[in-house]
Amino acid sequence: MFPDLPSYRCSCGRRPTPSVERWRCDCGGLLDLPAAAVTWSPRRGDHSLWRYQDAIAVPGRELSLGEGMTPLVGASPDGEEGVRLKVEYASPTGSFKDRGAVMLVALARLLGATRLVADSSGNAGTAVAAYAARAGLAAEIFVPAGTSDKKLLQIRGHGAQVTVVDGSREDTARAAVERVEATGAFYASHVYNPYFYEGTKTYALEVFEQLGETAPATLVLPAGNGTLVLGAYLGFAGLRAAGLVDRLPRVVVVQAQRCAPLAAAFAAGREDVEPVTPEATVAEGIAIAAPPRGTRILEIVRETGGAVVTVTEEEIARAHAALAAQGLWVEPTGAVSYAAVRRLRAEGSPFMEGAVVAPLCGSGLKASL
Repeated sequence: MFPDLPSYRCSCGRRPTPSVERWRCDCGGLLDLPAAAVTWSPRRGDHSLWRYQDAIAVPGRELSLGEGMTPLVGASPDGEEGVRLKVEYASPTGSFKDRGAVMLVALARLLGATRLVADSSGNAGTAVAAYAARAGLAAEIFVPAGTSDKKLLQIRGHGAQVTVVDGSREDTARAAVERVEATGAFYASHVYNPYFYEGTKTYALEVFEQLGETAPATLVLPAGNGTLVLGAYLGFAGLRAAGLVDRLPRVVVVQAQRCAPLAAAFAAGREDVEPVTPEATVAEGIAIAAPPRGTRILEIVRETGGAVVTVTEEEIARAHAALAAQGLWVEPTGAVSYAAVRRLRAEGSPFMEGAVVAPLCGSGLKASL
């Protein structure tokens, strides 16, 4: 037990205490952390995400590779005034997953864990492997067959054990859970452990600060498991609760057309997300057929007046090329949000009115078309 850590919350009413073994509720439900207003007191001399330490539930600046404070640049070469791109691939391991991974590994160390297990399509695994190495903890990363060789090389390079699962992303998660339950390892899950979102919410805090302490009109965010959607929402909701913004940005969620369970549920007006049979997509990082937190993602979209849209493989490829022509080299998944921005702009969508922010989530050095 660590007294400075807030207890988890489950919809069943239980309030479990964080521990090495705890990754879901005894009822089998998903865990969350209590909602809280943001304490806005950035530590001016700190240029990592730990500058927002007073707004983060993990106590102390436990661990860092300099993650956070990624650039926010204009998308002006295509004439898209008002569109800003947050260069998340400038993170230490090349993706936004560093934001959440540093929180999970810091938490694991606080709780006394010695070994971590994670499952990933690549980027979360590389991030957990890197921060585990930094913290001196052993790590095993489960990945689905077909994961980019470059990502596998990076995971192994950080000293983590790689277990390749011959199956879907969901099969990979099940295999990781079996290992966790058999060994008692800390499950560094970017889906199940809500402390991951303590890291991704700093995306919103940085955008708020970089825009002169205002909220953008629209956030365009890719979603497989939706970890950036969940974190960004928590950040802006915390700012609103603190009276620092008077509205939430509209959240436009983007999925690859070939694997779009959230889009299907949104279009049908459903509250729950039904699994889909995915087709192969270059956007491997968001090819999640059955996102466990899909219901919450849909709630966020509807609460903020947003939408869920899809982009084709051709649109992703064109957006990738357009970004490269601007000096921005992303992996295919990293071009998904920009593909949506280009389409919505061309259609004259009201979602493009006002300040719009979209992330470039992963480096092109990790995977390519």
